[in-house]
Amino acid sequence: MVPDRFRRAVVRRLPLAAKRAVLYAEAHGRRPPLRRPRTFTEKLNWRIVHDRRPLIGQLGDKLAMKDYAARTCPGLAVPRVFWAGTDLGELAGSALPERWVLKPNHGTMRVHRGAGRPDVPALRRLTEGWLDEPLWPERGEWVYSRARRLLLAEEFLGRPGEVLADHKFLVFGGRVRLVQVDTGRLTGSHSRRLYTRDWVPVTAHEPHVVTGPVTAPPAALPAMLATAEALGAAFDFIRVDLYDVDGEVWFGELTPYPGGGLDPFDPELDRWLGGWWTLPARAGVRDR
Repeated sequence: MVPDRFRRAVVRRLPLAAKRAVLYAEAHGRRPPLRRPRTFTEKLNWRIVHDRRPLIGQLGDKLAMKDYAARTCPGLAVPRVFWAGTDLGELAGSALPERWVLKPNHGTMRVHRGAGRPDVPALRRLTEGWLDEPLWPERGEWVYSRARRLLLAEEFLGRPGEVLADHKFLVFGGRVRLVQVDTGRLTGSHSRRLYTRDWVPVTAHEPHVVTGPVTAPPAALPAMLATAEALGAAFDFIRVDLYDVDGEVWFGELTPYPGGGLDPFDPELDRWLGGWWTLPARAGVRDR
């Protein structure tokens, strides 16, 4: 058996299209079609390989996407950034509130919830490697190669001890078609429930994800739908992450590659969502 470290090193050096074909086949048990992608994950793979529009390219950079959200929806609440940089020693001199969040500007799934005055030596140990950017060389996720390699400290949302539900709106051609609600993320009790835009539960088999209970829609759902569609209006597809904080809509992120197109996916849902996504012409998305 080939050691995993050796396999990763070989895949890392492959040309992008070949790399994505290998990664997609490992994740989904089939190779992505070279032409006419049909399912949602096939179209995500197509976007990763081909789409080089600046509109998409800004979305690996959290500071840039905050600016985009603020320009597109001027009344939308966007978490404040208290500090951004590469030297955590500077963070100790920043004016931080009692609770704050530290994350990389150019990556995903790395989050530290801080309280009070930062312990800089401990944070340096915690964030070792955070300024690296593995998603482009290892998985070919182009937008992260465009982002500024920074750490940022931003506003913590919610009450002390509270973990807000993540509301993720899948927007196709400016219209929300699916709402993904994640609860308990980063706490060890992660669960997920899917709904239509009308809050009808969607049954899907998602390996390695616990299906959460059906809940009432958030108080801010109509405003969240309108916000998601405004933020997604310029895109053929985008996932818009929002929070409901005491009935007020707060911006989270704009995600062009959910799961990097490699997370296990319910086949029926994959086909259904793929049917909503009309890809742009390849000639219009080339790197210029």
